[in-house]
Amino acid sequence: MSAIRIIKDLLFLGVDETSGLPERVRDAVRQQQDKSERLIGWCQLALVLVFGALYTIAPKTHMDDFFHSPVPVALVLYLMFTVARLYMSYRVSLPDWYLGLSGLADMALLMTLIWYFHIQYAQPAPFYLKAPTMLYVFIFIALRALRFEPRYVFRTGLAAAAGWGVLLLYALYGEGMDPPVTRDYVEYLTMNLVLLGGELDKILSILIVTGLLTFALMRGRRTLLTAIAETHASAELSRFFAPEVAERISRGDAGPAEELTASVLYVDIRDFTKLSERITPAELMGMLTEYQSRVTPLIASHGGTVERFTGDGVLASFGAAKPLDGFAKQALECVEAITAEMDDWSVIRKESGQEPVRIGIAVTTGRLIIGAVGGGGKLEYTLVGEPANLAAKIEKLNKDFGSRAIADCGTIDQAKEEGWEGNLQEVRRGVEIADVNGPVDIAILQ
Repeated sequence: MSAIRIIKDLLFLGVDETSGLPERVRDAVRQQQDKSERLIGWCQLALVLVFGALYTIAPKTHMDDFFHSPVPVALVLYLMFTVARLYMSYRVSLPDWYLGLSGLADMALLMTLIWYFHIQYAQPAPFYLKAPTMLYVFIFIALRALRFEPRYVFRTGLAAAAGWGVLLLYALYGEGMDPPVTRDYVEYLTMNLVLLGGELDKILSILIVTGLLTFALMRGRRTLLTAIAETHASAELSRFFAPEVAERISRGDAGPAEELTASVLYVDIRDFTKLSERITPAELMGMLTEYQSRVTPLIASHGGTVERFTGDGVLASFGAAKPLDGFAKQALECVEAITAEMDDWSVIRKESGQEPVRIGIAVTTGRLIIGAVGGGGKLEYTLVGEPANLAAKIEKLNKDFGSRAIADCGTIDQAKEEGWEGNLQEVRRGVEIADVNGPVDIAILQ
């Protein structure tokens, strides 16, 4: 982009760097800008109150008539403008023209206060060029940076430079006499004379600070937009992945596979196929949604992570997606919480004339590999290993055993080492399971 195009955009419409972003991200940017405008409004209100206090306590050479002195009038008008601006910022997103007008109002007030110095102290016009109030110019310019839009800093800085230029011209020619110019620095400091080089330095300083802030904001704004986009991308991932998994993907940690020991919990609705034939599709999806919304928080509250939904099944891991002390113990305690929740839900469904929901749960423990798999541009973050396969297979034994929750004895041993003190209904040794190498010792929990 050429320098002329950049300056044109800063002066007028500005570059809409959010145009290529999703609408949700653009809304987030607008919300941040609205919050910034409220902060700017409060800062402006504080500044006008400070100016009013300083004017009130400042010594005067004569009694000022309120209606003939420009300073009180300017302060009151600016106060009304600031209060209106602050009120509007809480109601609507302020339009560009109004924000530009606000920057001009800032500089108009400040330049009026500085101009009035020579009248207040009964001195020639060059007297106000030495007023320390000039330093507030940089505060007003920096204040516009809170919005993180460089064009407002740029416009305010140009207004400040132009305003100081007008004051300089008035000091030189406004009182109808020969320009009170000197080249002697001592005379400049001790007399009401103008040192042109010094005043041009002030204008140049305003322009340099404005330029530096503008280009710093241009770079910072791109970083801000990237950060907001990544934050919303992570939030979107959390709709499809567990929060721990979404965080790892967002950090770029999802690539390398990781091998570890963890527990796997598998929950399945009993006789789901028959149940789905007896209810409408809408009722079926509503039931699945409520079922998952009841199970998922319980898994999370015990430190587990939902790895995937398999229709009526929920596969979760404990100690895989994130480190978890006592992962086997937590998995077994989660079993108790889920069965209790399903009992309560079944009662509610019966009372409303709906069929109760019966579930089966299985828990296994062992070495797992967790990472991203897939191809063709589509990846799935998943865990693989014997415990994950075994959990779904032994869950089917609940129907044969007449139980609701079972676990392999390796999980029970690990959980007891971690402090689990739950009760077992029965232990069945050497259970043969299809597609599983060798017999498995099964503990019936419920």
